[in-house]
Amino acid sequence: MFQLMRFSVEQINNSTDLLPKVSLGYEIFDQCSDKENLPGIFKLVSVNGLIQPWDESYKLQKNMSRNSTVIAVVGPITSTQSLTVAPLFTVDLIPMVNYGATSSVLSNKLKYPSFLRTVPQNKDTIDVIFYIVQNFNWRWVAFLYSDNDFGTDGLELFRNRIKNTEICLAYTKGLSDKTDYSSLLKQIMAQRINAIIVFALNINAEALIRSAIRLNVTNKVWIADDGWSLNNKLPKMKGIKNIGTVLGVSQTVVTIPGFNEFIRSIKGQPLCAEVAQQRLCNQDCNCSSLRAEEIIAADPSFSFSVYSAIYAIAHALHKTLQCGTGRCNTNITVKPYMVLDELMKSKFTLLNQSIQFDENGDPKFGSFSIVFWNQSGDAEEVGFYEFHPAVDAFINSSKIKWFTKGDVPTSLCSPECSVGYAKKQTGTHKCCFICEVCPNGTYINTTVDPYTCINCKETEWSTEGSASCNLRAVEYIPFTDSGAIVIMCMTGFLVGLTVAVAVLFAINHNTPVVRSAGGPMCFLILGCLSLCSLSVFFYFGTPTVASCILRYLPFLLFYTVVLACFVVRSFQIVCIFKIAAKIPKLHIWWMKYHGQWLIITAAFVIQGLLLLIGYSCGPPRPYNEIVWYPDKIILGCDFTLKVASCSVILLLLLCSLCFVFSYMGKDLPKNYNEAKAITFCLLLLIFTWIVFATEYMLYRGKYIQILNALAVLSSLYSFLLWYFLPKCYIMIFQPHKNTQQYFQGLIQSYTKTISQ
Repeated sequence: MFQLMRFSVEQINNSTDLLPKVSLGYEIFDQCSDKENLPGIFKLVSVNGLIQPWDESYKLQKNMSRNSTVIAVVGPITSTQSLTVAPLFTVDLIPMVNYGATSSVLSNKLKYPSFLRTVPQNKDTIDVIFYIVQNFNWRWVAFLYSDNDFGTDGLELFRNRIKNTEICLAYTKGLSDKTDYSSLLKQIMAQRINAIIVFALNINAEALIRSAIRLNVTNKVWIADDGWSLNNKLPKMKGIKNIGTVLGVSQTVVTIPGFNEFIRSIKGQPLCAEVAQQRLCNQDCNCSSLRAEEIIAADPSFSFSVYSAIYAIAHALHKTLQCGTGRCNTNITVKPYMVLDELMKSKFTLLNQSIQFDENGDPKFGSFSIVFWNQSGDAEEVGFYEFHPAVDAFINSSKIKWFTKGDVPTSLCSPECSVGYAKKQTGTHKCCFICEVCPNGTYINTTVDPYTCINCKETEWSTEGSASCNLRAVEYIPFTDSGAIVIMCMTGFLVGLTVAVAVLFAINHNTPVVRSAGGPMCFLILGCLSLCSLSVFFYFGTPTVASCILRYLPFLLFYTVVLACFVVRSFQIVCIFKIAAKIPKLHIWWMKYHGQWLIITAAFVIQGLLLLIGYSCGPPRPYNEIVWYPDKIILGCDFTLKVASCSVILLLLLCSLCFVFSYMGKDLPKNYNEAKAITFCLLLLIFTWIVFATEYMLYRGKYIQILNALAVLSSLYSFLLWYFLPKCYIMIFQPHKNTQQYFQGLIQSYTKTISQ
């Protein structure tokens, strides 16, 4: 790098275009230690051998009469060294054009206003390393770094870069001359970390790799930063192939034309004769004992950075001195701040590269190469990463010969879960987990959140271990369903039969059979049975609020009247044959005030009020049954028993009273046993709803609507078939039994039996 700087200065001084008739000179200080370095730095910033702080008048008037011995500084190479000396040059705004310090802290212009660099900062290098790690899906990595400003800055940048990603930082360690490499490497092997990032100075990286070879650390991927990725010693070291695969990030090597010839020419000159002369060596003599080929073969990582740094200063001087064709304005007194101002505005082309700086003094040029240490011990380029004008990257994996002899090695704390399994973190790192299958009704979307089983929507379903949900099949009974058509036909037949019975009863309304069946009450019962049948039609089709209300309302309201009629009818039968003789006053009151109609009206009004109140609080609404069948949605109505409980209780009460009264009359005359017919109808009614309740508890599919409609229809047919049709049969086929004499004979016979 020193020889390259000498070459650059000599090339500029020999140019007739850049700085015509102006020569650059320089002083060099060894950066071997801060202690030895500071005296030279103070000498550079001193004026007449003294360090003079700015006074207020100097700040206000910018009286730049003070003349230091330097107008620009190149270097030093490391971040720590630069952070140490940068404040001293900042005082006088002496531009520092750096070729090796990469710490992101130096981009802060409030602290370091005169700092620029021609080398990409750590953030760029970390971006490339992150790209490599992510490209090969390594999620369990170690980060080893030099224990200094450069290394700690890289660690912090890497931590920030992997936030909200699947990459976990399993192990970190700062490297120094006191590091116990044996313990460090054992911990890495114990944690099964296969990808190791080494963000360190050459000296630390060499010590680490030598220790890995000595301790027989095998089957690892080592990722080198640009500080040692082009190291010319380690790739040829014995045993280097055993440690695994070495990938690296390096600045793209730019060949400097004429440099090799320059080195060979100066090596042909004699060495400095005296020690005193050696201490004052500059480009006029060759003080290096290295052979020309050794210098030429040295790590070229920072070659273009040094070259462009010298040229950036020269171009800034060109602008400051207003250089033109063949001459510069030598009447201008050059001040460091003037050079700094022109440096920040730099824009020139050097070896086909556009040299520019951003507002932080960082380069807006350059790119990285991704290299692989091949079997020949060379750093072979296998990819690139460009930042300007936009990010563009590529890795040719086919060029990389992995230690696995084929497949890309893995570096995971836990193997990836199979499809349909969610991760359950087992430690502090999200990369360490166990896999749990997602249950029915949930799925896992690994691109959104691989740790959580997401519930499917109500309209969707999934089996155990699903990666997505499926739409549920929506089921209901349409009007075109064969079962629905049969039931509607049966309902129509019921209505027709009811009308026919009513007509027959109307024709024979003065006959004993009609009067014994209830007389005018029969027409009320038949009318209510027809009105109840309206409910059946609303069990089919897509449920709506209206259909859900009409599915229950007509049946509950008018069936109450039917049961109330049979309650009073069964009570009258018992009253006539049993109670009239024992409690004559009750019989007189019942007949005088038409007790049967009072009971029927009261039942109708009470049920109407109960339904009105219940439906006001919570009317039946369309309801999606999603619990019983995971892959289906059964459309139905939400009939809440809590809301309708009073109405149902009233029906049960009427049914119970009817059953009690009718049972009391079971021993009435055989041919005049209305009570037995009513009892049988009630038993059918009770049996029907017990069967339906049992089915409802065991089955909730779409055909439950058909079963419900059948239960309603059966409740209507039970009274029509077993109470009214026998009477129709007598009126049509046995008219001799439908006479006053026949009925009086039965009553007289029953009276004699009771009296005996």
